[in-house]
Amino acid sequence: MKILKVITLMCFAAALVFPAVFTNSVEGNHLSEAPTGFDNLTNGFLNQTEFEEAMEIFAEVETVEDGVGPVFNEASCAACHIHPVVGAGSHITELRAGHFNGSSFEDHPGDSLIHSRAIDPDIQEHIFSGNEVRTFRTSLSLLGDGFVEAIANSTLVAIAAAQPFQSGGRITGRVINVPVLEAGGNLRVGRFGWKAQHASLESFAADAYLNEMGITSPLQPTENTSNGTFVGFGSGFDQVPDPEDDGEDVEGFAAFMRATKAPPRNTALAATANAQIGEALFNAIGCAICHTPAIATAPPGTTINGGALTVHPALGNKIIRPYGDFLLHNVGTGDGIVQNGGQVTRNEMRTDPLWGIRTRNRFMHDGESLTFTDAILRHAGEATGVINNFRALSDTNKGRIITFLLTL
Repeated sequence: MKILKVITLMCFAAALVFPAVFTNSVEGNHLSEAPTGFDNLTNGFLNQTEFEEAMEIFAEVETVEDGVGPVFNEASCAACHIHPVVGAGSHITELRAGHFNGSSFEDHPGDSLIHSRAIDPDIQEHIFSGNEVRTFRTSLSLLGDGFVEAIANSTLVAIAAAQPFQSGGRITGRVINVPVLEAGGNLRVGRFGWKAQHASLESFAADAYLNEMGITSPLQPTENTSNGTFVGFGSGFDQVPDPEDDGEDVEGFAAFMRATKAPPRNTALAATANAQIGEALFNAIGCAICHTPAIATAPPGTTINGGALTVHPALGNKIIRPYGDFLLHNVGTGDGIVQNGGQVTRNEMRTDPLWGIRTRNRFMHDGESLTFTDAILRHAGEATGVINNFRALSDTNKGRIITFLLTL
């Protein structure tokens, strides 16, 4: 087959030296495939009844009387995480802004997150002049994130260390250590959010409850401002004392995410010759350097999240196929926003895991790339060599890569 000659070209060789699965360091672990499905069934972390109860908490629409606001984006987790099943992503975006002073990024007054809604029109947030850094961020899928949480720090560090030179320069994912709120701020390798700003699902849930819904909890007890002005309890706007959640909802959200299955493949399309050739090309031109095809989780019983959690048997020693490395990279599409990780991360974004990507038609962090080809060609920076390899392919072979992506 002629395609085999393409795959052996020297400019494509770097990706082929990668191991099939990045594993944890414990010898003799028995690995099995993580369960997948868009079926609203548990992965085994919870029983099915517990899973459905946790899903109800995740999907519940909160009210102002429950503590929503004073500034917020949506009134339920499922409002942003719904397609094709509860816990997946959506087309809904959040808005962030700030100012770059020539050497560093400065948050917009209040915070870089500009909320789209408020419980009173007098406190609606707006972008002030002088804040020229502006970006949308799409709602990420949360499916399979329990397995992502169960990846050992050392595995993510090893992925970064193994990323090779390409013609465009060094491709090395940035590993950042971020505080785990429920572990008193102990640090762990970040992996959740567009800036890899969280390492645990409980911290991630508390952050979203506050910043997307405006509901405080013991892990995030302080209300957001309205463009820097206090509008919390006692201001005349928010009538619910803080914390508005006693922590039970946050724990329920985390339990639900931990119990979701990973996104499944379209196995019928994956079995076709075009998809299989497309996958070989995807690996060969270097896409798999950052879009890591397979990763193994830590063994059951491993202590993670700064000592706050141990890996559950349903989540440990599992092979997941996320097509992402959960690390920060500068591929020319950075949004200019700084969260955890410092100023060096300003134009870096977490690699978007491609599992489940066939359920979306808006791509990249801001959702502004509307075709797979647009998204691919938008890459630059660290990905310059890889994208040059893609440009060199025939239209037929480019189409085969797209066919492969439609299997994910």
